[in-house]
Amino acid sequence: MATSSRMPIILLLGLTLILAISRTTQANDPDILTDFVTPNTSSVDASFFTFSGLSAYYNPNPKNFTVLKATMNEFPALNGQSVSYAVLQFPAAAVNPPHTHPRSAELLLVMMGTLEVGFVDTKNVLYNQTLQTGDMFVFPKGLVHFQYNRNHNQSAIAISAFGSANGGLLSVPKSVFTTGIDDNVLAMSFKTDVPTVQKIELGLKK
Repeated sequence: MATSSRMPIILLLGLTLILAISRTTQANDPDILTDFVTPNTSSVDASFFTFSGLSAYYNPNPKNFTVLKATMNEFPALNGQSVSYAVLQFPAAAVNPPHTHPRSAELLLVMMGTLEVGFVDTKNVLYNQTLQTGDMFVFPKGLVHFQYNRNHNQSAIAISAFGSANGGLLSVPKSVFTTGIDDNVLAMSFKTDVPTVQKIELGLKK
């Protein structure tokens, strides 16, 4: 009797575990069963595997923080290959606000200038570093991180590699303050008042 009464609980736990594993798997790039994935055309040539969208990466005087992407959205040949790139252009004193990539770690290489970078782990420990030209830094998958050009006189350029054809992007400020969460909830959560929350929301919409 005791054994039979445990069966539904064991079955429920097993189904929960399977669901959790399947959701974790879906968060990663799926394995493909062919050498590469092509669009619905009869054939492709070498141009399909070529991308020139990062050719303008070197801009010594960018006006705004800019990201040039090479994900499967811009470069379809990356579909199924679990790799992608981005070039980050920082004007003097520019910041790439705290954000996460839910489907990939990020490996950043500073190509010009210096950058202050950091991430926060699940124990709320900040790992902070100032990178010089040629330095690399890895941001673990899914953790909140940022980059900041503290130099007020020189721009900076970095290249980021991702272990996903589309690592995804969740901007912490925008996902919190521009998605319609009730202002009272935000005010209580951040220990402030509604006018302050609304001021932040207005600033992010500009």
